[in-house]
Amino acid sequence: MVMSWTEGDSAHFIDEGKYFVPEREAQIATICAAVPPLAGAGHIVELCSGEGLLTRALLERFPEATLHAFDGSPKMLEATRRTAGDLAARLETQRFDLAAGDWRALGFEAHAVASSLAVHHLDGVGKRALFQDIFAMLAPGGVFVLADLVEPAREGGEVIAAEAWDEAVKARALQLDGDLKAFERFQAESWNYYSDPEPDPVDQPSPLFDMLKWLEQAGFAGIDVHYLKAGHAILSGMRA
Repeated sequence: MVMSWTEGDSAHFIDEGKYFVPEREAQIATICAAVPPLAGAGHIVELCSGEGLLTRALLERFPEATLHAFDGSPKMLEATRRTAGDLAARLETQRFDLAAGDWRALGFEAHAVASSLAVHHLDGVGKRALFQDIFAMLAPGGVFVLADLVEPAREGGEVIAAEAWDEAVKARALQLDGDLKAFERFQAESWNYYSDPEPDPVDQPSPLFDMLKWLEQAGFAGIDVHYLKAGHAILSGMRA
């Protein structure tokens, strides 16, 4: 059982993410749509930028913004820069530890902070502290958009999430390759958190309702849920 994220995990996720993330393009589009328009220059922060697909989409949607991409993996940061391509002049990358506090004083006010499929590596206490610190990073009117796994709140929820995730990966494998080999790898690696009897302890998703309450307690207004499928949710909150 994997106990921590490694550079090998980064390489593997770059290879398999297109199969294993449900409705990946729809999720990226939803995150971008949840960020309000930006008049002129500004700063957007992405926590755990990974392969850089969301990075690229945000750079395209906000053509005058500087995007600050943080990740703990040099391999992921390299992939982020490569994916940004011709837009990399407006990209700044930095290696960090999501759980640490040293990076959280940014030195500027952010128009938006976004993160996809990373914050579930923090426990509930860590999430609450992160939400409070992100609130302090934002300019008035700025928004925090979070895409992540959530923990089902009642018995049976895991079965619903697990089956939906399996079906999403099957559909993607057939769409891209015309066969189910990618889904077979998904199963063999016990990637589906909701059907794994011994999930990796690095994964610590929290109930959606708890996360919404923590956003409210941190001071966010206009809290909303924009997407929920296969245990993957996208939520946001604004600094008024």
